[in-house]
Amino acid sequence: MRLSGRKYSSYTRHWTRQQRIVLLGLIGINLIAFSAQLVIEASQPGFVWSYLALSDTGIRDAYAWQFLTAMFLHIGPWHLLGNMLILYLLGRDLESILGQRHFLYLYIAGGIAGELGHLFLMPSTSVVYAASGGVAAVVVAYAAILPELELTALMFFVVPIRLKAKHLGYATFVLGLMLLWLDREQTVSHSVYLGGAVAGWIYAHLLGFGHPSLLQRFLSQRKAEANRFDQMSAEQLMTDEIDPLLEKIARSGFVSLTRKERRILTKAREKILEKTSDA
Repeated sequence: MRLSGRKYSSYTRHWTRQQRIVLLGLIGINLIAFSAQLVIEASQPGFVWSYLALSDTGIRDAYAWQFLTAMFLHIGPWHLLGNMLILYLLGRDLESILGQRHFLYLYIAGGIAGELGHLFLMPSTSVVYAASGGVAAVVVAYAAILPELELTALMFFVVPIRLKAKHLGYATFVLGLMLLWLDREQTVSHSVYLGGAVAGWIYAHLLGFGHPSLLQRFLSQRKAEANRFDQMSAEQLMTDEIDPLLEKIARSGFVSLTRKERRILTKAREKILEKTSDA
């Protein structure tokens, strides 16, 4: 898979290398973790499944470390290869766009959300190797940030196919839902797709990418409301905010106020007290 029409100058190559520190670090950690996993499984069969992979039983037994260890476990070499290939191809651009800190947070958020999704959506007897959660978050965040960008991939390493990034994001959600319904075996890796994908979508939107979501509109409205209160004088607050609410209370009682109106009344009172004490 590559970005269509991608061209680099010498400056771009140098700048991109600097931005891949977290990406290469995550790939390195996954490779080291898989090597350690093979050694442990060879010396102590069943130890990884019982103590390092995430399970409902482990959480009940207070094996809290499973949230961390399971995030870097793979079922097999093909699982590892697929995850690392996708992480590298998409992550090299995403880390440059988001920056190292947000890219790391995105990956971790996807891993944790995927694990929580497994615990809520799969049978209590199921155990998850959860390395795909962070990768799913990267895929969906990439799709939200660059939805119209065309990607080229080789199906079965032979047939070239072209698809837009947003379609790859949709496919991640659909695949996650289908596998949750079709495969509910004792040992799985796919059950983290859905939670990781949701985390990637939310994280990208919280950073201001993609179409404005309900959450973004709510946060923007709250911020605009707070700024409006800060800019109003005490007299304006009394006239525009408190007086209409006091009239409503006089007519219908305090219980007639909505939750939003009660919040406005509280904030307006606090602002007036602040402004009068400053004066």
